[in-house]
Amino acid sequence: MKKYNFNAGPSILPQEVIKQTAEAVIEFEGQGLSLLEISHRAKYFQPVMDEAEALMKELLNVPEGYRVLFLGGGASTQFCMVPFNLLEKKAAYLNTGVWSKKAIKEAKAFGEVVELAASTNSIPMDFEVPQDCDYMHITTNNTIFGTEISDAKLQEIYRKKGKVRLVADMSSDILSRPIDVSQFDIIYGGAQKNLAPAGVTFVIVKEECLGHVTRHIPTMLDYRTHTENGSMFNTPPVLPVYTALLTLRWLKKNGGVEWIMKRNIEKANLLYNCIDNSKIFMPTIMDREDRSRMNICFVPKPEYEGLFDEFFAFASGRGMVGIKGHRLVGGFRASCYNAMDVEGVQALVDCIRDFEKLH
Repeated sequence: MKKYNFNAGPSILPQEVIKQTAEAVIEFEGQGLSLLEISHRAKYFQPVMDEAEALMKELLNVPEGYRVLFLGGGASTQFCMVPFNLLEKKAAYLNTGVWSKKAIKEAKAFGEVVELAASTNSIPMDFEVPQDCDYMHITTNNTIFGTEISDAKLQEIYRKKGKVRLVADMSSDILSRPIDVSQFDIIYGGAQKNLAPAGVTFVIVKEECLGHVTRHIPTMLDYRTHTENGSMFNTPPVLPVYTALLTLRWLKKNGGVEWIMKRNIEKANLLYNCIDNSKIFMPTIMDREDRSRMNICFVPKPEYEGLFDEFFAFASGRGMVGIKGHRLVGGFRASCYNAMDVEGVQALVDCIRDFEKLH
């Protein structure tokens, strides 16, 4: 039976990328060695790092003056690296869920934190950004609650931030749509949603924003350490970086970010249309503008709450994997990252409709 991987992360990767990675684990680039045992200083690995940075810049249209880093530690380490490097006195955070709260907690150790607005079931915009802040932080997509900052609201955030630096956690929607990188000073995220297996973290950093705080920054937590050494100051997570490169090649070959955005819109519309018109289920996010394309959350209607276990067993029997919602939300969550194709989403839609016929 075919499996359809809707896990929220680590999550689905393109099948050809998985196969190519597996081949490299056996033997890398005809070197007679596994990717798992080569030196990151070897002359045949440096091109991997160089091409991965170049492709990330190309696909996202990254302007001059920025570096793309591939680091360890996950987005959770970035929650403290950002304020370590940027926060001198005060920072502003838009609180849209669990990951925003974790970032806020870390930032409070370095200075004053202004919480601009807070909501888990919408993207609040009734705020103004204090212009004396060192930076403003946003989380563009919220995997747990299923909200995402729309393109229109991003434009409004660009206006509201004024001259304040903008930082974004884009762990779960990077490369899913075009973004104006020039509006940001730092974009970061764990790669295990849309880019690679767990173990590598991407950071897109504007070099000009670094070196302005007066505090001592530990060597490994200083972005300048990694920009000056091309992400190779210490041993990088070699295998995930190589898989990230393969994913970037896959994305470019198929038409780039514009292509994947159209496919992501098609998938999201297909599933949301099914849920909106369902007799048994309902979406958790009612405002259509704030709905995530990456993480589509839905629950049984109150009169059908008793059908949760039955539908989960039914869907599992049809090959749906990872659709149980987060414990904070309940219900179901279909994570439709870049590598999930329209066929997989259609299979879930058919599953929902066939289940409804039974009731």
